Formats: sequence, structure tokens, C-alpha cells
Amino acid sequence: MPESGQKSTQGHITGTPVVVPAAARRAGLLVTLVLGGLTALPPLSMDMYLPALPEVTRSLTAPAATVQLTLTACLAGMALGQLVVGPMSDKWGRRRPLLAGMVVYVLATAVCAFAPSAELLIAFRLLQGLAGAAGIVIARAVVRDLYDGVEMARFFSTLMLISGVAPIVAPLIGGQILRLTDWRGVFHVLAVIGVLLTLVVWRFLHETLPPERRQEGGVGQALRTMRGLLADRVFTGYMLAGGLAFAALFAYISASPFVVQEIYGASPQTFSLLFGLNSIGLVAVGQINGKLLVGRVSLDKALGWGLSVVLLASAALLLMTTGVFGEVGLVPVAAGLFVLMSAMGLALPNTNAQALMRTPHAAGSASALLGTSSFLIGAIASPLVGIAGEHTAVPMAVVQLACATAALASFLLLCRPWRPTP
Repeated sequence: MPESGQKSTQGHITGTPVVVPAAARRAGLLVTLVLGGLTALPPLSMDMYLPALPEVTRSLTAPAATVQLTLTACLAGMALGQLVVGPMSDKWGRRRPLLAGMVVYVLATAVCAFAPSAELLIAFRLLQGLAGAAGIVIARAVVRDLYDGVEMARFFSTLMLISGVAPIVAPLIGGQILRLTDWRGVFHVLAVIGVLLTLVVWRFLHETLPPERRQEGGVGQALRTMRGLLADRVFTGYMLAGGLAFAALFAYISASPFVVQEIYGASPQTFSLLFGLNSIGLVAVGQINGKLLVGRVSLDKALGWGLSVVLLASAALLLMTTGVFGEVGLVPVAAGLFVLMSAMGLALPNTNAQALMRTPHAAGSASALLGTSSFLIGAIASPLVGIAGEHTAVPMAVVQLACATAALASFLLLCRPWRPTP
């Protein structure tokens, strides 16, 4: 029996008792808010900066494709950082790697605010991403420490509600910051947010991985663990489906400032409002998933619906941007992007939940692989959307359609959702 003051839950696959400190469970809403803040850090780092991209190109006298690499560098850093931090958190616990990463994130963000050239900005955006990866990967691992099954899927949808506020608010804040100062002020605000979140984590987030559940060994053991996870065909299927869906989303994030502002002539404030509306759609569908569908509809069925809608929306966007329907204005294109973004509320939480339910023995490493695949594929997609210049949205739609098609194919061919799970 667990000692007094602790609760025991059963591992999903092994049946091994999982002992979680009662303090962490009792924290309830507070833990949810802290984890929501950690998962909100990536969209804050990306989206608050988006309205400033055209200004950065002018300020640093750099081409749009080079400035878009500041997004790619941050995304690639978040991908690679997770591969390091995830196994570290399985070995040393969740708190220490998380706090170290947050401190480095704050320092890198502060340096970005003073970068004199695009090259230096790209370098420190990479470091910012490497350090910020700690919040992403450890937040997912903490969820796996505390929850299982349907309860975990619901919690991921709740996190989407909290973290979904970030992409709604971030461009609005970014647009208002640009009214008061230049793009460097965006990084000053991000540094302050990083400091506050670091203090909250230090004060309120309890350790959720007790010593008896930590993994032994060094780099070799971590690599063997990841190799074992990748050998699981179904886990790999969910990982690829989620990563490719995220890449379709990130193609929108990278291209939308230029599509909305340069092609359709909207202001930074209008872009921010449209971006916020799309984020509301994502959050709303995520809540429908967590509150209404989970427990009533299988996670695989909800995931299949989400990926199918993303595919259809991408196809519609490609038809519109190539002129099949003639000259279309901003409203039809914005509607297609809204549908695509909203469907992510079904795709993203369910791929994470299904993959992590298979890996209670290595939640940190599994979370690292999920995050790394998403961010690496997204980093590859990002520069492709600008390959034909700033005055066409066709590359964005092509990348989205290709990623959506590959995501659905990975889900069907590797996960085989029509077959009963062993």
C-alpha cells in the first residue's frame, strides 16, 4: 500500500503501481494553470512576434525569407531541446531540468531584444527555442505522471483551453506593442513573462516523478528507450500524424502575416484579430472534444474526423489561392483557415493522448519524441511557404495539403484504427 499522503494509480500497460505525491494531485486547478502556462510559452514566443515580421525585415534590412528563419530557428531549437530535456526529466525528475531551461530562456529572450542583425537574432532565437523546450516536454510528461486514459485525454483538452488563450492574446498584445514601440519591445515583454513563469514554477509545481520511478543510465540508455518507442508501430503512427498536422498549422503561422498583410493589405491589428478568431475556433473545438466527445466517441474516431477536416480545408485553400474560383478576397481565405485551425482541436490533443497512453514507463522520452517530430517537421515546412515570394499564398496551401494528406495516411496505415487495440 502507498504510504500515507500518497495516491497510487495503475500504469496503462505494465500495471505497475505509480506513486504520485498527494500534494501534486491536491493542487488541482493550480497545477492545471501552471502546466497551461508552460504549454502556452511556445505560442507566446511565436505569435506575439508575428505582427512584427514585416517591420523586422525593414529594420534589419533582411529579406522576408531570412526573417522567417527566426521562426524556423526557434522552432528547431524547441524540437532539439526536447530530445535532451525529455530523457533528463526521466532520470533527474521534472523540476530541476524545467527550472534550468526557464532561466536560460529568459536570458536568451533578453539578448534577442538587442540583436543588431538578422543573423544574431536567428542564433538567439535558436537558443530561446532550445531552452523553452523544457516547458513543452515536461508539461506533457507531468500530465502522463498524474493521469491516464480518458482522464488524460480530457486534461489535454483542458490544457488546450488554457494554452489556446496565448495565440488569441499574443498577436493582439504584439500589435499593441508595435503601437508603442518597435519589434524589440516584443522580446522585452516575453522576457518578463518568462521571469514570472519561472517564479510560479519554482513556487507551485511539485515534483511528480518520485525517485523510485526514475530511469537509470546515461545517453546510451536514453537512446535505447527512444529506439524502443520508435519500434512501436502504433506510437510512431500517432507521432507522425500529430507532427504532420502541426506542420500544417505552422505553415499557416509562418505565412499568415504576409498573406493577410502583404497580399490582402490588412493592418497588423486586423491580422491580430483574425489570428485570434482562428485560435478561438481551435480552443472551442478542443473543448467540444474534451467535454462532449471523450468518453462517448473513441479517440481514434475523433482524431480521424479532425485530420479529414484539415485535409478538406487545405484542399479548399489550394483551389482558392490558385484562382480556380476566380479572384477571391480575404473573407473566403480567412474562412478556410478558420476551419483548418478549428479542426486542430480534434487532431492535436488526441494524438498526444493516444501516444502517451502507450508509454507510462518513459513519459519524458515519449513526450520528447512527440514534440521533436512536431517541431522539426514544422521547421521544415516554415521556409517552404515563402519559397515563391511574399505575394502569393499558393505555397502555404500546397504545404498544408501535403502535410494533411501525409498525416491522415500515417494515422490510417500505421495506427490502423479499425483494429482493436491489444
